Amino acid sequence: MEPVRPNIYARLGAEALGTFILVFAGLGIALYTKLSGAAPVEVALGFGLAIMAAMVAFGHISGGHFNPAVTIGSAIAGRTAWIDVPLYWLAQIIGGAFAAVTLFVTIPAGLPNLIAQSAASSAASSGGTAAAVAKGTGRTFFTALANGFDKHSPLAGLTKTAPGELVTFNLLPVLLVTIIASAVLVGIVLCATSRRAPRSLAPVAVGLAYVILILVTMPISNGGINPATSTAAALFSDSWAFGQLWLFWLAPIIGAALAGLAYRAFAADPTEGNLLEEDALLVEQEIVVDGEPA
Repeated sequence: MEPVRPNIYARLGAEALGTFILVFAGLGIALYTKLSGAAPVEVALGFGLAIMAAMVAFGHISGGHFNPAVTIGSAIAGRTAWIDVPLYWLAQIIGGAFAAVTLFVTIPAGLPNLIAQSAASSAASSGGTAAAVAKGTGRTFFTALANGFDKHSPLAGLTKTAPGELVTFNLLPVLLVTIIASAVLVGIVLCATSRRAPRSLAPVAVGLAYVILILVTMPISNGGINPATSTAAALFSDSWAFGQLWLFWLAPIIGAALAGLAYRAFAADPTEGNLLEEDALLVEQEIVVDGEPA
C-alpha cells in the first residue's frame, strides 16, 4: 500500500514549525552566550540537536528540510517538486522570523545597555572610550547573531585592538567556505535520506553535520549555512546585516545546487522513466524515522 502524501498545508506547517525550533534553539543559545559563558561548541550543539528533534518530529510530514538550501538542492536532485520550492521557502522564512521575534521580545530592557557599559569600562581601563558614553539597545544586542563578512565578520571583533590592526575575513573566503559547507550539508541530507541508507539514522547524520559545519563557519561568518536562519538574525540587527544578507542566500544556494547536481549524477536511486516524477516524493517517504518503508 502506497503511503499517502500529506497535503501541502500540513507540509508547510511542518516546515514552519521545524524551522522555528531550529532558529529558536540555535539563535537563542547564541544570543545569551555572553551571559551564560557558552562556548561555540554549545551553540553548534544547539543547532544540531534542534535539527535532529525537528526531523524526527516533522520529517515524515514535509521531508524535514527546514533550510531553503536543502529545499533547492532536493529539487535539483529530483527529490522535491519545483512547485513546492517557493512555498517551502516562504514557510521556512516565516518560521524563522517568528523565532526571531520571540527571542527579541525576551531581551530585558536594561540588559544591552548594561553589557555595553561593561564593555566600555574594559575599554576605558585600556585607554579607550569612556564608559559613560556607552549605550546599548536590543537591536545592537541582537546584531551579535547576524552573519557578516569584512569588518562584520566575527574575527574583526576579536582583533579590533587598535586602529589599523583589524583582521577580517573578506568576501571571497566567506563565499568559498559558505558554498563548500552548504554543499556538504545538502549532500549529507540527500545521501542520508536515500532509500539505500538506514533511514532511522538520517536525523543523526544531519544533526552531526550541522554541529561540525557550524563550528567551522562560526569564526568566519557566524555560521550562514541556512538562509532562513540568516534572515531571522538580520530582522532585528543593525542595517548592515540586511546589506550583507545576499551572500548568505547566494552561497548556500550555489552549494546546494552543486550537491544536488552531484547527487543526481552519481548517487540517485535507480528509477525508470521521468526522474522528477519518480523521485518527487522520496524525501517525504524516505525520511520517515518511525514508520514502515515505502
